[in-house]
Amino acid sequence: MFTGIVEELGTVESLTPGADPARLRIRSPRVLEGIALGDSIAVSGCCLTVTAVEGEVWSADVIATTLAATSLGDLAPGDRVNLERCVRADGRLDGHIVQGHVDGVGQVRGREESAGTTLLRLALPEGLARYVVDKGSLAVDGVSLTVAAIDGDEVTIGLIPETLERTTLGRRAVGDRVNLEVDVLAKYVEKLAGGLLPGTGAAR
Repeated sequence: MFTGIVEELGTVESLTPGADPARLRIRSPRVLEGIALGDSIAVSGCCLTVTAVEGEVWSADVIATTLAATSLGDLAPGDRVNLERCVRADGRLDGHIVQGHVDGVGQVRGREESAGTTLLRLALPEGLARYVVDKGSLAVDGVSLTVAAIDGDEVTIGLIPETLERTTLGRRAVGDRVNLEVDVLAKYVEKLAGGLLPGTGAAR
């Protein structure tokens, strides 16, 4: 489990496709502190397992299903990725509960500056809008963010300078794809309500 608070911007060394699983290698000295083989690290919102460590470079195997369901398949050497180690039970939950299970890939539709804040407008993939509420939580490329506004299948989030500097969101432009994870509590509530109130349209 993660919190959506990015610890480090890692640099992609290589992504070796053509096999299942593909091999992703990332350079990131900070998040390797205290990490052992088999531990989990969230890479731009996607929970991956550490399979090898060589100095400041670590590797993870990425299956074809994950590549198809996330934006990880777009990565190239030199790209930056948001990294977070799994949360400790004795630590602070500064963001919100993030599982590292990407629910869909959205697309940046707009970016504008407003009173020192960058407003990022994102298109949500089909079926996700019902889980997103105004002032609720949404993980974008693994970053815990608060929804500023929602209009149909589009959501707007506000990014402060600190977030822009410490995450890949400062580099996101119109047309870029981003990994999205909705609040898992909303999905549980929907399932439970669907069982109690037939006809609500809840997913089964």
